Amino acid sequence: MTQRITFQDLPKDMLAGLFKTGAFLKNSDIDQKLLDLLYYRASQINGCAMCLDMHYKEAIHHGETHQRLHGVIAWRETPYFDERERAALAFTEALTNANQQDINDDIYSALEEHFTPGQIATLALAVGTVNVWNRLNKTFRTVPGHYEVGQFA
Repeated sequence: MTQRITFQDLPKDMLAGLFKTGAFLKNSDIDQKLLDLLYYRASQINGCAMCLDMHYKEAIHHGETHQRLHGVIAWRETPYFDERERAALAFTEALTNANQQDINDDIYSALEEHFTPGQIATLALAVGTVNVWNRLNKTFRTVPGHYEVGQFA
């Protein structure tokens, strides 16, 4: 695989907003392990190899298990995830596949059982942001395998 565009090829401030959003998410009141799980699931759906590499390594670093990460693609059929995580994973899938699935009342109600309105907004921002990164990296053909934990901190 040959990378089409490198991040060094981009206008200087093009990604500043995304990095600022990332800093907000990292410092939000949503547990980093949960965010890692959602980033990983969205990246699976989008088939973004670079993001899968990065979010897998970050998740392990934050204490996630290999078993749960391998099982997240089939989270509905595993006992590894609690109801809070299941609500967030269902939301992540619906928002990532927004052209195929609506954020229906059942999905939203499940979120309301575990998250405040501000946290739900933060989850929406997190999922939207990882989807943007997935699309950039797929377009650029960013080569996976070289990410080091905390590289973009």
